[in-house]
Amino acid sequence: MSTQQITHPTIVDGWFREISDTMWPGQAMTLKVDKVLHHEKSKYQDVLVFKSTDYGNVLVLDNVIQATERDEFSYQEMISHLALNSHPNPKKVLVIGGGDGGVLREIVKHESIEEAWLCDIDEAVINVSKKYLPEMSASYSHPKVKTYIGDGFQFLRDYQNTFDVIITDSSDPEGPAESLFQEDYFKLLNSALTEKGVITTQAESMWIHLPIIKELKNVCNNVFPVAEYAYTTIPTYPTGQIGFMVCSKDKNAKVKKPLREVTDEEESKLYRYYNKRIHEASFVLPTWVQKELGN
Repeated sequence: MSTQQITHPTIVDGWFREISDTMWPGQAMTLKVDKVLHHEKSKYQDVLVFKSTDYGNVLVLDNVIQATERDEFSYQEMISHLALNSHPNPKKVLVIGGGDGGVLREIVKHESIEEAWLCDIDEAVINVSKKYLPEMSASYSHPKVKTYIGDGFQFLRDYQNTFDVIITDSSDPEGPAESLFQEDYFKLLNSALTEKGVITTQAESMWIHLPIIKELKNVCNNVFPVAEYAYTTIPTYPTGQIGFMVCSKDKNAKVKKPLREVTDEEESKLYRYYNKRIHEASFVLPTWVQKELGN
């Protein structure tokens, strides 16, 4: 058995460097590496897992951080519960992407859930997450969870008027995820939803991607009667922030305020980041962003 150390071009002098001249020009994210745990070229992307000195295990796809054990809960909880708590009674929920399992973990916290589906094109992400991100991927063994490996577009075409909530846990709009930011995709989401269906989708950082967010909000407004932008803080994503589009098929839906709540005590057991006050606060945008998005 080889004991040869795994190397990767993003790791130089013991530091992982996340650099993208197209998505976040002029800045970089660096994390100190304790040990590289896994590297492979899957059928779809470059898959890297390393143990960092301060953020636990880190999943990197195509040289971009997807999740770290230290701060992943902020993203997973917000992208999940902003949608789930904006639906009166979610029973069937679908995750597109999200192979690390973090969103699934959040979905099954809701007692109303009967089926939690995950559709991801890249089985390699699921496999490495089960091995190296056990807290995130634990829900794969949950009895309500069903997994489909394949194309999200085809899956949505096959399941019309089926899901109460659909969560798109995508990477940035480059490569495999680019099509998940276009109008055809949102039309498919709409048709796969039940009558009062709700979606959330990863929607980038206001600090560096406002043109993308503006375009995405216009796309969502073309397809859904309700479309709002919210955001969360997370240290290992570019600019320390990430946003979400939260949309509903119900023209009377008020997604900025949770429809369903639990007690503060129950909240503190279920969530580490999300709570009913954060739900409302996450839609309060800085003045310059408000002006651009026309809120």
